Amino acid sequence: MTLLPLAQIRTCLNDTRPESLEQLARQAHQTTVQNFGRTISLYAPIYLSNYCSSHCAYCGFSRHHKIKRYKLTEPEMRREMEAVAEKGIENILLLTGESYTATPLAYLETAVRTAREFFSSITLEVHPMEEAEYRHLFFCGADGITLYQETYDLQRYQHLHTAGKKQDYHFRRRAPFYAAQAGMRTISLGVLLGLFDVAEDLFSLYQHLREMERTFPGVEYSLSFPRLQPVKGENFQAAYVDDITLIKIICLTRIAFPRVGINLSTRESARLRDHAIELGVTRLSAESSTVVGGYALDRSADTSPQFDIQDTRSVKQIIRRLKEKQFDPVLTDWRPIANETLRSDT
Repeated sequence: MTLLPLAQIRTCLNDTRPESLEQLARQAHQTTVQNFGRTISLYAPIYLSNYCSSHCAYCGFSRHHKIKRYKLTEPEMRREMEAVAEKGIENILLLTGESYTATPLAYLETAVRTAREFFSSITLEVHPMEEAEYRHLFFCGADGITLYQETYDLQRYQHLHTAGKKQDYHFRRRAPFYAAQAGMRTISLGVLLGLFDVAEDLFSLYQHLREMERTFPGVEYSLSFPRLQPVKGENFQAAYVDDITLIKIICLTRIAFPRVGINLSTRESARLRDHAIELGVTRLSAESSTVVGGYALDRSADTSPQFDIQDTRSVKQIIRRLKEKQFDPVLTDWRPIANETLRSDT
């Protein structure tokens, strides 16, 4: 299948005719039902650390911001994971700021090994790594990574990332290939909508995903489209993305990639998320905290969140709502085999 041309993406995003949106939504819905049925997977994030060695102008964790820094100890990780597991969540996303010193490989290994005791699937959203480091964490029990390029425009990227390892645009873009080579089962890519021209970033993301699919066809891919939010009163938007545009992006993505997962986090409202699951979204975060120690440790009062939550419903409430809409909530579709057993075969 050929990629959607940039001009077609731009035309679709700029088309204000209601009948065009209706036709796009209908096609996306039919494609989603055909490939995923009426199932929605649920997951939750656990923030392990907000230390960051990079300066990303648009991010609340940037090293230049005067916020309280904290990282979880192993006993604190365990308490947080127990609290999330008690909600019924089995797919976990472990997140850190991008600090190679505060959260080195050994720290991430501890987190993964601890998470194995509670969750069937463990995804990492941490700093980009080399293949050998990803492989080490794979053997510890991680089975996926999430890594957003933020924006694919090199000039805009360099303007926004002025310090730290994240300055290296090309290393960040290559990192998903390293993760796939290391054996990771799932890889999630994405852009931060609003940093650059939306049509161009979407086209470049599609190119990146298609490269990954051709090279590693056995990996399970998903895409995310978080929208840029103001940070400490500053707005770094180069383009405004309203709700209708976001819905169009979800629909276009579903049509272009019928079998790719689409994630939608709690930074979006409950109303929008309930609507989007009919049109292409296949994975939702549930009852999330974006604060380090935000579940069992109750550090919300003294630790800044990465972003504000819009959908504050509990896991039980989201499951109830999905069932009301005739969806099947999926808490896990994956049972891991200890990855260490694969060492002798590699």
